[in-house]
Amino acid sequence: MCEKAERLIQRYYTAFNAGDMPALLALLTEDVIHDINQGVREIGRDAFTLFLARMNRSYDEQLVDLEIMLSRDGRRAAAEFTVVGQYLISDEGLPLASGQRYRLPAGAFFELRENHISRVTNYYNLWDWVFQVGG
Repeated sequence: MCEKAERLIQRYYTAFNAGDMPALLALLTEDVIHDINQGVREIGRDAFTLFLARMNRSYDEQLVDLEIMLSRDGRRAAAEFTVVGQYLISDEGLPLASGQRYRLPAGAFFELRENHISRVTNYYNLWDWVFQVGG
């Protein structure tokens, strides 16, 4: 069970880094819960699709130094990683973008169901990011 769960999370991040959003979205349940860092909870693959479109418009990111941790039963997982990115286009409510680069520690928590991801909760220090992009 844990090996399957670890492969699922690894595939999620591999798809993210490859910019393969259809492959990433296929790993999610239709009713996926997405807890946005310091934001709202969104529910559903359609909402997650819209979130990714907005993110991909404003940010170019790669996730490195990935470490995956699993619960004993394989129903929950956590990942710690470093976000290496560039801020391309200003995102609403955030500082103006001018191609600033950033490097940010981050993490995510997952619930898994039937070999799919049913919850993604992301965390990073927003104020660290704002400082790095000069906001």
